[in-house]
Amino acid sequence: MRIIAFANQKGGVGKTTTAVNLAASLAERRQKILLIDLDPQANATSALGLEKKAGGSLYMPLLGEADLRSKIVSTEVPNLELIPSEMDLAGAEVDIARSDRYLHRLRDALAPLADAKPYRCILIDCPPSLGILTCNALAAAHA
Repeated sequence: MRIIAFANQKGGVGKTTTAVNLAASLAERRQKILLIDLDPQANATSALGLEKKAGGSLYMPLLGEADLRSKIVSTEVPNLELIPSEMDLAGAEVDIARSDRYLHRLRDALAPLADAKPYRCILIDCPPSLGILTCNALAAAHA
């Protein structure tokens, strides 16, 4: 199972567009894909037609207070699942920085999926910054 992060410190360069379209294209080829929307602006979530819901993001799993698998939702695209985002992730930057292994929180949260390998690929859409969330995505990713 490959984990790929789409990261750039500048906004408007096509991170979300690339992540969503690649995820949908791979899913169309009958590959089981998980897209993680790690950007508090939640544009990947909106692009897949899902609403932002309080408590639906990776905020609690990144703090070790919930199972990442409980945040996975289905999309209208067969074989494509999503962990949506919402504004609460903006506060995660501060909360995660105070925790142990703060740069490995996403890698640790993804560990059960890495062991089970239910997906061919996990794609991570990062926020337009080099903050804690993006650094966590880069630490968890293979590419």
